[in-house]
Amino acid sequence: MKLSVIPAFGLAAAVLGGTAFAAKPVPPLVSADWVAAHACKPGVVMLDVRNPIGGGNVQTYMHGHVPCAVYSNYAQNGLWRKDVDGAPGMVPPVAELETLIGGLGIGNRTRVVIYTAGTSATDMASAARVFWTFKYLGDNNVSILNGGYAGYVGRGSTPAHPVQAGFVKPVATRFVAHVRPRLLATEAEVERAMKAHVPLVDDRPSAQYLGVNLAPVDTRPGTIPGARNLPESWLTVNDGGVFRTPADLAGLYKAAGVPMAGRQINFCNTAHWAALGWFASYELLGNKQAKLYTGSMSQWSRNAALPVERQVR
Repeated sequence: MKLSVIPAFGLAAAVLGGTAFAAKPVPPLVSADWVAAHACKPGVVMLDVRNPIGGGNVQTYMHGHVPCAVYSNYAQNGLWRKDVDGAPGMVPPVAELETLIGGLGIGNRTRVVIYTAGTSATDMASAARVFWTFKYLGDNNVSILNGGYAGYVGRGSTPAHPVQAGFVKPVATRFVAHVRPRLLATEAEVERAMKAHVPLVDDRPSAQYLGVNLAPVDTRPGTIPGARNLPESWLTVNDGGVFRTPADLAGLYKAAGVPMAGRQINFCNTAHWAALGWFASYELLGNKQAKLYTGSMSQWSRNAALPVERQVR
């Protein structure tokens, strides 16, 4: 693809900008046209989180990205997720997240649009997990680019929207968290929910849910007893970078036996796929009682006192 690029010089200040735009709400998903129209505007930060999960890295970013976008590697341990007591994908300490986000030039009133490569549902889960992190920290001014970077540039020889090469250095600012504990489910809470028959949604592929395959980060095959399976690959069109419509999701939830309202806890192995499931429930279907179990099966399976259900041996 031949790139039509915008010079990187002088864009750091544009990334910071002011706060006037932040008062205007945007939906959880925004289009490529919306991003092209608002990139580099005061009070808006485009956050590129492409990483090896979707075939990206900082070199990919420097080759071409949304104008004024800043970069952060979602997959780097200790940034957006952190290994804790052998369980990967846990939430880092709040103070560390405040420093990370502020260092990206994002303040409490900044409008943030997160995007990843857009190559698959698994890749889009990177954006969903970062989105959940902002929500967990009390920030509502956040959206995901539907279709990811692939949808933004299109498939032609020339990008469908403006792109920029090089590195945009953000100017650090202050971000203060206002944690929403209700969005996070702990191991103890999941155990209570299991006993109370609260819907537990396993967003892993069916082979892992059934216990046919064991993920490298888990110690026992199977799932949390009573969990329903809603694979992450169902949540985007053809397992790509575009989210399914609420109407389509409703049909899939019904087929999987997952309620669209009421208490619900999403999990997978490391709360990566589950973040996509949580996003579909909480944002696209409007279930504000949905929670994310960040420990997921990597934590649950390590605790020998907790049961695991294996349907296929």
